[in-house]
Amino acid sequence: MSQNPLEIFSHNSQSVSRRGFLQCMAWLGTGAVWVMQGGVLRSQTLDEAAHSLKGSSDFTFVQISDSHIGFNKDANKDVISTLHASLDKINALPVQPDLLIHTGDLSHLAKAEQFDTLSQNLSSLRVKDQFFVPGEHDIADDLSEFHNRFGKNTKGDGWYSFDHKGVHFIGLVNVMHLKAGGLGLLGNDQLEWLEDDVRPLSASTPIVLFAHIPLWSVYPEWGWGTEDSAQALGYLKRFGSVTVLNGHIHQVMQKVEGNVTFHTAMSTAFPQPKPGSAPSPGPMKVNDNVLPTLLGITAIHRMASHHEIAIIDKPLASVTSVAHEEETSARDQQTEVSSLPHTISISNFKFVPEILSVKLGQTVRWINKDDSPHKVMANDGSFKSPLLDTNDHFEFTPTKTGTFGYFCSLHPHMTGSIKVD
Repeated sequence: MSQNPLEIFSHNSQSVSRRGFLQCMAWLGTGAVWVMQGGVLRSQTLDEAAHSLKGSSDFTFVQISDSHIGFNKDANKDVISTLHASLDKINALPVQPDLLIHTGDLSHLAKAEQFDTLSQNLSSLRVKDQFFVPGEHDIADDLSEFHNRFGKNTKGDGWYSFDHKGVHFIGLVNVMHLKAGGLGLLGNDQLEWLEDDVRPLSASTPIVLFAHIPLWSVYPEWGWGTEDSAQALGYLKRFGSVTVLNGHIHQVMQKVEGNVTFHTAMSTAFPQPKPGSAPSPGPMKVNDNVLPTLLGITAIHRMASHHEIAIIDKPLASVTSVAHEEETSARDQQTEVSSLPHTISISNFKFVPEILSVKLGQTVRWINKDDSPHKVMANDGSFKSPLLDTNDHFEFTPTKTGTFGYFCSLHPHMTGSIKVD
């Protein structure tokens, strides 16, 4: 008989075994099952679905997200095991879902071997119809590797639609063509395609829209939103049932607004802080003294007026300790960097210092101190780094005077500038 994860935690809150951690991660339910019943789409956790599905639904599908295959930092050194925990839960469902939707960041560094590993693991699923959209990590170098494997027969940068048992599914891409200081972006071509795609549909057709970055403003300060999502959702106002699925923020958040239900999924790899609860987004490190903040329960609230279930993630402990540790780390790293001339540290999803003054001919170096990869790009395109993993660096020597703005092309809310005299 399996042990209750709450009991695993309570035996020794300062020392949680690896086996116990994996059980807790599995218990969190790193996926959502969507059930179509009588024309109404509603959500369940994997654990709830395991006990409630009796074959009475029209059909079900499952969402997972942010597997980050290739990640091996302190937040989770074994992302394959936590992915397996979710896949095992899906295979154990009494009624197998018709479809699986993965809402992006399949890989951590967009490497061919990382996509291979994910494909090999997903092949163990009993659910064979699988659909994908890219996250920013999947197109870190270019879109071709992802597109060749998971985006065949799509339009533009990878958008597409399909119908299944009376439901119209739309996969969108909002991680391409990002702008400095901006949010996720769909772009005019994709918006025009979306408008044309839904035009012939009856208003009674249930719509499921899925993309990586949330299509609602979760926390714009961290780039957690999509700049032109209002225009996209405007094309769907006439439909009676619209469900919007996203990943990217590594936690369950849900809201209902009129005819639209928004849902963001947990990651199968690692959690991120709650919006605004820490100095920056990014992997929350797993160690003995902060692990309790990573464990939680999923509270289910039935919303009778909307025939929906709202899912809210609740941690067992406060994230205050995590915020304090990250603030301390940021100060330490800033002090370290200040002793290195012409060096910019990428730390806690910020460029430190944000503004650097140098003389003409002096070389500027960026060093990535985060557990997440970054790419430095000039606003005017005059310089561009390769993908920078942890401790990687990039150098650029200005050849003219002036002020040069730049940003992270993976996380465009990160901006900085160089003043050259």
